[in-house]
Amino acid sequence: MNKKLQPLTLVLVLFGLIGASGTLAVERSNSAIAFQQLATLVGEWKGEKDGAEIRLIYTLTANGSALMEEFRPDKGPVMITMFTVDGDHLLATHYCSAGNQPNMASGPITDPQTKRIAFSLVRVTGLKTPDDWHNTGLTVILEDKNHLTQEWTYLYKGETGKTVFRFTR
Repeated sequence: MNKKLQPLTLVLVLFGLIGASGTLAVERSNSAIAFQQLATLVGEWKGEKDGAEIRLIYTLTANGSALMEEFRPDKGPVMITMFTVDGDHLLATHYCSAGNQPNMASGPITDPQTKRIAFSLVRVTGLKTPDDWHNTGLTVILEDKNHLTQEWTYLYKGETGKTVFRFTR
């Protein structure tokens, strides 16, 4: 056999194997699938809490690897929450008007089609004292393509609480 043809033959055999096995699509993890479900939130949402209108604006950024939520109340400061994938978990980092940044993680994603994703506090940066107001958790409930509920838990001076927001497109 001609020695110059051997490398070419090897390349052709490899391409043949790739073609025979179908596509080289990488299998997506459950957390990546759940993140894509969160990404369906992209756009503007409206809600109301205690008589004040609130807009949520979701935008994909960082080449689609991060989902940014802008929490825009009619009155009061804008806050940002960033959602990303980390292994078999989803992460949510909230940039709070209180000046701190709760870093929260979901448990391992076992059902990527779940409509409820719960995030628990891992750590919080920017906290001056443990008694300062800070979020300790977030549950995102994707009721359907036009209805979204968020349940935020918090801690302030040793007391826990929960605030529920409902939004529509």
